[in-house]
Amino acid sequence: MTGQPALPAWLVKSEPEAFSWDDQVRNGVEPWTGVRNHAAKNNLKAMRLGDRAFFYHSNTGREIVGIIAVVREAYPDPTAASGDWVAVDVRAIAPLPRPVSLAAIKAEPRLADLALIRQSRLSVLPIARAHAEILCAMGGWRGA
Repeated sequence: MTGQPALPAWLVKSEPEAFSWDDQVRNGVEPWTGVRNHAAKNNLKAMRLGDRAFFYHSNTGREIVGIIAVVREAYPDPTAASGDWVAVDVRAIAPLPRPVSLAAIKAEPRLADLALIRQSRLSVLPIARAHAEILCAMGGWRGA
């Protein structure tokens, strides 16, 4: 895949009132903690160093606003009192030139089977390459 930009393989959600894109940019490297769903936990465990993810504002905004990269693979979540929960560390790559709203995603027929639509409550989702290409085009992101 030499010469091609790394496309996001994941989507992570955060309520902007709790932790926003601006917080991510300001903090630099940030642990992605607090995931308490087993499917989302398994997705965190599957993330690899250098993987990219879409940063999605949930509840308020409901839009993809940026691209992040995994800089540390899964490790025990320091915010978990008990259980086998994990976190990954991420850093901001770039904001999307045009945020991609949930309404726009739902209006795009090629995204009908996107996990964000099918599993709307899951906070960490896999993104197929074909879907990532469409989302990047919608957001005006050409890679970095």
